[in-house]
Amino acid sequence: MSDRAEHFSMSPSTLVRDARRSAGLTQAQLAERLGTTQPVIARLERGDSNPTFETIDRALAAAGCQVELRATRRPIEQVDETQIAERLRMSPAERLRSFEVSHKNVAALIASARRVPRDDLL
Repeated sequence: MSDRAEHFSMSPSTLVRDARRSAGLTQAQLAERLGTTQPVIARLERGDSNPTFETIDRALAAAGCQVELRATRRPIEQVDETQIAERLRMSPAERLRSFEVSHKNVAALIASARRVPRDDLL
């Protein structure tokens, strides 16, 4: 595992496998350090495993690594600021009228919708 911060998502299985390999350990050696068996480590390193945070932390510690978590803000989805500016140029009465028209259009759309049986969706 590199010393630089990784800026992508990594599965628990990949994290454990990479830590074990970077420590130069076999699955059997890591298992011994954890007091378990090699097949347990093999299952942990499979992509379909769903280990607890505690299990990942213990496995990484046994490989000489540690977990570092950090919360970061996600970027806000793209917003069409021209629409916001357009609405802000309207008077309160114009904004209300625009909303009423939009509401009426959505209500008409809902009224014209029909239910489709689930069998027709396939």
